[in-house]
Amino acid sequence: MKNAAIYCRVSTEDQEREGTSLQTQLEACLNHCQDKGYKVAYRFSEVYSGLSLERPKLDGLRELVRSDEVDAIVVYCLDRLSRDPTHGVILTQELEKHNVTLEAVTEDVDNTELGKLISYIRNFASKLEAEKIRERTMRGKKAKAAAGRIPSGGFARLYGYDYIKGSGRRIVNENETRWVRQVFSWLVNDGMTTYAIAEKLNGLKVAPKFKAYWSRQTAWKILTNPAYTGRTYYNGLEIPEATPAIIEPALFDAAQRQLDFNARQATGNVKRSYLLHGHIFCRQCGRAYWSQVTNQKKKYGRYEYRRYVCSGSFKQVSRGERCHNKSWGADKLEALVWQKVEDILRHPDLIIAEIQRQRQDAGQQSVFEAELQQIERQLKALDRDQKDLLDNALRGFPENLIITENKKINGQRESLINQRAELEAQLKASRKADINLPKLEAVVELIREKLTGLDFDAKRQALAMLGIKVWLDSNSVEITGVIPVNDGVALQPYSA
Repeated sequence: MKNAAIYCRVSTEDQEREGTSLQTQLEACLNHCQDKGYKVAYRFSEVYSGLSLERPKLDGLRELVRSDEVDAIVVYCLDRLSRDPTHGVILTQELEKHNVTLEAVTEDVDNTELGKLISYIRNFASKLEAEKIRERTMRGKKAKAAAGRIPSGGFARLYGYDYIKGSGRRIVNENETRWVRQVFSWLVNDGMTTYAIAEKLNGLKVAPKFKAYWSRQTAWKILTNPAYTGRTYYNGLEIPEATPAIIEPALFDAAQRQLDFNARQATGNVKRSYLLHGHIFCRQCGRAYWSQVTNQKKKYGRYEYRRYVCSGSFKQVSRGERCHNKSWGADKLEALVWQKVEDILRHPDLIIAEIQRQRQDAGQQSVFEAELQQIERQLKALDRDQKDLLDNALRGFPENLIITENKKINGQRESLINQRAELEAQLKASRKADINLPKLEAVVELIREKLTGLDFDAKRQALAMLGIKVWLDSNSVEITGVIPVNDGVALQPYSA
């Protein structure tokens, strides 16, 4: 049985003399304890302002808490304990430290406006303290990076190199370096996947640096790290001459294109042929569509329907509100999309012209980067505004003004984050526009000549080469890629 302490308070002698407030509070608290099965070990009642933390009876109650004499404190409503959110933070922290619960008869403590404000102040203060610790740590590492030295720790360790403590530099490990070069060669020259590369290394019994075996993720980290070309970055800051180059930039860029191609071609554990696997996305929730087979019983036996289903409709993926976008019949959708792709492949000059235009747009990269920097400065300014808001809350500013201003700041932050995401997408697309035109032109021409007789793998290669993405939304299909394919096509979706 829990030991409970009841605390009742009124703010003026007139209220106390009326004989309604304190007595009403006490009776309600006693009934609450009886319903909960609590033993009322202590009762406190006083006439005092709720804006003061120095109250005789409250002091006695806090002493009981610090002495671990009670398990729960029961009040009529939260503002009986305190009307000042700053004092509320102090008191609730004391209670939590000693595992004492706070209960109010007339309301859910956490859902009251005062309770929300107290919770907000506590969470913001905790976030601020964690941010200060992180900032101090990062400041030291940034200072080291600015001085041209790699910060020590996990970041400094890299397969193919040895890290020299005190120097802030990596030196080449000749035994590991030859395998780094081999990994890049397997990917670019032999077209091996990261999984196949990891299996090859394990089969050859090549000793990894940090784990007991090679994984596809380890191979991927090597293939995507620009440090192997001599470009070392830490938190957006380049550290010159910190890592000797062992891979040529051209080979590294070719590896990134091959990784992208492999990702688009991957079919994973799909047992049947799905032409658009990895190319379909939901316009409503943004997630990928998965391929699926539905068995239906017919008069003369069972029939399999191939279809595409939004992954957001599955509980294990959505982890919240599921997406209700419709599923689509694979045969109809694949026929529609490939017809549009064929129309484009019959005019390779349009593809080359569009890529050349995108290359010209690459000059916009500096504009995008400048706009991103401006957004980051605005986000930091909002952080400072929210800190000032916390300071005002601690000084006793009206809680309704604090809450309103905080909502305004959060709205501005959300808008800036959305703008940042759009700019990052534009910047990524601009950087990706650097394509090998002669090679692409030759491949397009080869496909065009054999267009009517392309097999499944050749069609998949064409989809990957053109960067085809299919966006589904209810009854509309939008196809995008290296060049605009269409503005949207009406098609009846298939639903099982």
